[in-house]
Amino acid sequence: MVNGDTLKADAIAGLTNAAIVLPQGVAFAIIAGLPPEFGLFTAVVVALIAGIWGSSMIMVSGPTTAISAVIFASMSQFAAPGTETYIAMVFTLTLMVGVIQIIAGVFKLGGLISFISHSVLIGFTAAAALLIAASQIGGALGLEKGGGGGVFERLLHVGAHVGQINATAVIISGATILTLIALSKFSKKIPSYIIALAVGSGVAWLLNAPAQGVAMFAPLGSIVPSIGAPDMSFALFAELLPVAATVAFVGLLEAISIGRSFALRRDEPYDSSQEMVGQGLSNAVGSFFQCYAGSGSFTRSGLNADAGAQTPVSTIFAAGFLVVLLWVLAPYLEYVPVPAMAGVILFVSYRLINFGEIRHVLTSNRSETAILAATFLTGIFTELDLAIVVGVITSLCVFLYDSAHPIVAVGSPTTINGRRVFKNAATYGLPECPQISVIRVDGPLFFASVENVEQQFRNAEAASPVPKTKLMGLKGLWKIDLSGAGLLLKEIRRARKAGADFHIFTTNAPSLRILKRLHVFDELGKGNLHNNKGEAISVAVAAADDDICKDCKLRVFVECAQKPGAVAP
Repeated sequence: MVNGDTLKADAIAGLTNAAIVLPQGVAFAIIAGLPPEFGLFTAVVVALIAGIWGSSMIMVSGPTTAISAVIFASMSQFAAPGTETYIAMVFTLTLMVGVIQIIAGVFKLGGLISFISHSVLIGFTAAAALLIAASQIGGALGLEKGGGGGVFERLLHVGAHVGQINATAVIISGATILTLIALSKFSKKIPSYIIALAVGSGVAWLLNAPAQGVAMFAPLGSIVPSIGAPDMSFALFAELLPVAATVAFVGLLEAISIGRSFALRRDEPYDSSQEMVGQGLSNAVGSFFQCYAGSGSFTRSGLNADAGAQTPVSTIFAAGFLVVLLWVLAPYLEYVPVPAMAGVILFVSYRLINFGEIRHVLTSNRSETAILAATFLTGIFTELDLAIVVGVITSLCVFLYDSAHPIVAVGSPTTINGRRVFKNAATYGLPECPQISVIRVDGPLFFASVENVEQQFRNAEAASPVPKTKLMGLKGLWKIDLSGAGLLLKEIRRARKAGADFHIFTTNAPSLRILKRLHVFDELGKGNLHNNKGEAISVAVAAADDDICKDCKLRVFVECAQKPGAVAP
């Protein structure tokens, strides 16, 4: 809900973002092999449209490291970077990327992103933060820009040039970071990043930084985009389609991962299909305004959240402020020291890493730990965009494995706070009835899981070889197919052949309909289907052999009080 308070917070966040993206947009455009001003045009137009049409409340779109690198690597095979032909092809590519993303959103393909677990987002965020930090260390130390690459390549470049560290640059970046650390102790409403940049620039002026070899940002050649349609020839579309599909895929994974990450962190709703449409519109429209393909930015989104943004209005403010800053500050960009901006981005990258969530995943769940590790290590050792793909594949593998291994537990009653509760008999060392076994199946019972479920049935029988009447609870059964129904039919016949019986209790309507359609109830019998566990136990206990019951001292079920040999209360 937009109100006076949110507008104020969004305005501050927007101004902070605009100040940050000035040099960042220039750098990303150069990475993509484009003139510097195109990165700023992308930061204005793409951010504005994606903010309005997207789903995230605080994600900021624009030029990104991953997409810039993918564009350079892919498009340089068609034309020399920076040439008119190269630039024209990039604009066409951007239009194609937008159209592909819009189509994906219209057909609701955003639901596929549900395969990305929260651990993928945590690992991706941490890897992205380290990559961002590694890319800024050289600038913070006053070193010449390296050739790019991943985290280790960038760190190796810094290590190889450690003897060239500029002390003045270190002082500037250090003063900027210390200012941010000090200001972070106070209210988040303070425009700390702007203040820190001002402090860093002031220190640079006092130390006469340019004379000490400290790099400053160069002035821009143009601050107003020209409007024109990209080349829409069929031949060019056919040539660029594989690249466009790759960039569209990477962009959507970035945007949706970032959007979901911040939505989870802020407990906000998020519609990935709507985000696809927003990203697609921003790229399609941006291609007419000299923009290249953009996506959600981890750096700017983290900065936006950290600066107190509340709604997408912050991106509108950011775009507006950036336009104003371009008019006012473009001639003075040469006075902003690179180490000051590097210090700000280093601080932001640190704040992106959710150490608490990482610790929670590592100490609580092996599967999620594997997903997090696969995503993080891929992002560190290879490419950031590949990390998401590996994370999704790992998540899918874990999902398939879990689906093929549903929970099968033999339960036994115990009393907690005066209530009868069934717990895993083997885990909690609870006594079992010598005539009745209560089994719970949670998960899908389909062709991929029947072998594992049947093996667990046999393991339970091996632990208690005396034939027992089986009461099977299917409340947690959320999928069953012909193979699953076949297993139930087999177990019904097996129990009765051994001289026992078989009962099912469940209120799961979808499962009931499927079991009826697959003729399981024809074999089970109407009297052996129950609505709840208590009803099934009552029927089974009543049918239990009295000769065995009269000598039984366990009296596992409260219903056993009605059987011979029960001790009067």
